[in-house]
Order: sequence, then C-alpha cells, then structure tokens
Amino acid sequence: MATSHVSALQEKHAGLDAKIRAELNRPAPDTTTIQALKKKKLRIKEELTQA
Repeated sequence: MATSHVSALQEKHAGLDAKIRAELNRPAPDTTTIQALKKKKLRIKEELTQA
C-alpha cells in the first residue's frame, strides 16, 4: 500500500515538473503560476522524503 502512495506522489511530482517546463516554454510565462506549481512540487517532494 505504501508503495502505491509513493508511486502516486512520484507521478504527481513528475506531472508538476512537466507543467512547470511547459509554462516556462510559453512566450510570456506566468510567474505566479510557476511559483504556485513549484510550491506544490516542493510539498510533494517533502512528503516523499518522509514516506
């Protein structure tokens, strides 16, 4: 059960990373969106290190 939770967190982390890259590649990236995505990504990373 714990491994499926970790896998889900890893998938979310990778998905957020992809969203951040996509936003950065736009002609006019939205810094507020990028900042929010990075905060979510950091929370997930912290949860992964505790798991």
